[in-house]
Formats: sequence, C-alpha cells, structure tokens
Amino acid sequence: MKARIVLFAVAVFALFIAVSAGHATMQDDVDQALSIIERFGEIPETAIPPAVMRDAKGVAIFAMTKVGFVLSGRGGTGVVVARTETGWSGPSAIGTGGIGVGFQAGVQVSEHVIILNTPEAVKAFTQGTNFTLGANLSVAVGPVGRSAEAGVAPHAAIYTYSRSQGLFAGVSLEGTVVATRYEANDEFYDKPVYPGDILEGKITPPAGAQKLLDALAKY
Repeated sequence: MKARIVLFAVAVFALFIAVSAGHATMQDDVDQALSIIERFGEIPETAIPPAVMRDAKGVAIFAMTKVGFVLSGRGGTGVVVARTETGWSGPSAIGTGGIGVGFQAGVQVSEHVIILNTPEAVKAFTQGTNFTLGANLSVAVGPVGRSAEAGVAPHAAIYTYSRSQGLFAGVSLEGTVVATRYEANDEFYDKPVYPGDILEGKITPPAGAQKLLDALAKY
C-alpha cells in the first residue's frame, strides 16, 4: 500500500512538472508575473512591504495549480529575476511542482511571490538543476503590510507570499521543487541562454520583459 502511494505521488509530481512546463509561453509567464506583482500591491494591509522588495536580491513570481483528494499534486510556471549592479536582470523561466497530503478534493489556483533575500538564494536559481525550497535554504512566510515596513530584517534566505482566490494566504512552499525551463528561455531570448548568465545581467532582456522590469524598478 505504501509503495502504491509513493508511486502515485511520483506520478502526480511528474505529471504536474510536464504540464506546467508546457502550457505557457515565456511571454505569458512574464505578463502573468506583472499582473501578480500589481495585484499583490493592491491591498496595503497585506502587501509586500516596500522595504522587503528594496532589499531583495531576487524575486520569483509564478502561479500554481493544485489538484487532488487524499494525495495532491501541484505545479505551475513563472519567472525569476535578480538584482544586478545596473538594475534588474532579464527574467529566467521556471517550473514548479510538488506533492501533498490532505488536500480538499478539487482544483485550486494560487499566485506566489518568492523574495530571495541572500546571494545564495539567487544562486540556487542560476544552477540550472532542480532544487527543493527549504532543503538547503531557510524558507519562511514573509512579513506583510505597512506595520512591517519599519525595521524589517530578513530572518530567512527566502520569504514566500501567496494569494488564493484573491485572498492573502501564508504558505511557506517548503518542499516545492523548482526547475529551469530551458526551452522557454531559448525561445524568449531567441538563442540558447543559461539561467546564470540571465540572472547575472549578461543577457539583454527582450522588449517583452520591459513592463515587468519597470514595475520592479520602483523598488
């Protein structure tokens, strides 16, 4: 029985990685990231404090779909950008996936912003290999609202912010697997590129990324 559950979980995870990697183009994810950032700032009481954004070394933005009954699978697509000496880097495409237990039957779509507080957190996204949030870097639900603006000091390498059905939800995302979507990057930049070069600012962002970068430039 246990072996069947494990096999089911692996199958669900693999399915979500495959589906999430293929359903959207890079431009779709960039446009989605811009909308998510704007929505996260609409309600000051649950917004990401500007101080957290100003101190961020990088930001990952994505939407994730969760489906299940007793066991659940989740997956999605998005982008990650990093702060460089000359501003924000171009976006690099990512896919996310994971499994869980005890999820209410049905489908749930949520939006997520991950604040990368340390150079090590950014580096994890430049390696080009799968990694798991919380495995090597500390993950915590980030502070929110105007009351958190003053005196905010990072106590985790990664802060997570989540919204589901328009409502803020504190979700750590620990255990979520993140992978680079190489084909999406190559198509968006119209040439073979590597996540490390993108996030280090060595690759000029396409025009399609400019609105997202302008929104982040406010911080």
